[in-house]
Amino acid sequence: MLKAVTSALAIPRADWDRLANPAGGAFNPLVSHDFFRCLEESGCAVAKTGWTPRHLVMEDEGRITGIVPCYRKRHSQGEYVFDYGWADAYERAGGRYYPKMQVSAPFTPVTGPRLLAETEAQRRDLASALIALCTQEEASSVHMTFLPERDWEALGGKLWLKRTDIQFHWMNDGYAGFDDFLASLSSGKRKNIRKERASVRNAGISVHALTGKDIAERHWDAFFDFYMDTGTRKWGSPYLNRRFFSMIGEAMSEHILLVIAERGGKPIAGALNFIGSHALYGRNWGAIEYHDNLHFETCYYQAIDFAIARNMPRVEAGAQGAHKLARGYLPQKTYSLHYLAHPGLQRAVASYLDAERAGIEQEQQALAAHSPFRQEQDF
Repeated sequence: MLKAVTSALAIPRADWDRLANPAGGAFNPLVSHDFFRCLEESGCAVAKTGWTPRHLVMEDEGRITGIVPCYRKRHSQGEYVFDYGWADAYERAGGRYYPKMQVSAPFTPVTGPRLLAETEAQRRDLASALIALCTQEEASSVHMTFLPERDWEALGGKLWLKRTDIQFHWMNDGYAGFDDFLASLSSGKRKNIRKERASVRNAGISVHALTGKDIAERHWDAFFDFYMDTGTRKWGSPYLNRRFFSMIGEAMSEHILLVIAERGGKPIAGALNFIGSHALYGRNWGAIEYHDNLHFETCYYQAIDFAIARNMPRVEAGAQGAHKLARGYLPQKTYSLHYLAHPGLQRAVASYLDAERAGIEQEQQALAAHSPFRQEQDF
């Protein structure tokens, strides 16, 4: 049996987490029930903001065997896989692009399972159910973004169009400490990072990495000020509200790394990260004072320090940002699948994506050629 429900709370937490983060596998906090519940209960991912929950649930003899976190959307904001051009072209041709169906963790450009099930056959059933839901909801399309390459390869084809993009991730090569990581870089990049970190210290700024019970409401107060100030200047309308941060602080504190920078005892900047079993996920940042290299220190170098200390395999630094390359973060592909109900739109987008994927492949190769890591002859 398949049904669509209107809240993450309508799905038992134990069933959601059993399928999203199976025992013995890698743990990703950004696909957990707590994360979705906090987004919805705080009022961030709800109908009022254009994210109407329509989560698919598959049952077999009363047991939940599959879940799809899915939203009916009336805009394309907060997704990080951009389809504004598709919407504009379709509507200029007389079509109606919105509503559409979005399968993702809202406001979160982090790869994770989207078809929560135990077997490939069950995931295929869920993908087929999404197409049926699209018809039922009178939506133009379904978009599964930042899903695992495994599902992208298995499902991609005529119905589900394949798209790629690039993010920058730092990989832990068994480093004993930050200096060990620096030793792996070319001399120029090594010297530049040392100068950047020193400039923050020389500005009288101290940086604190907080997790678990060390994170208090005053820290969330400060971080929300940073987030709103930077988000308003850059994007105009930040997606997350103050209640959301308190809620994740209560429900997920052991999976949170909150980096706070202070000058003269006053908090001036911060970065929010989520802690998985195999990755540290950089999510949001903000500042109320501008200082050279403060962004790099707070977001990138503190994340590397933490990952090395915890022996974590990688840091995923979020969307975009080729400037991350010079700081040890290498280009990695991300994957999405798209179903468009109108045959003409499907054909046009398929042709566009063929060219785009080739361009992404070339871009990744070009970026990799400028790796900051030293060659054998560079001592």
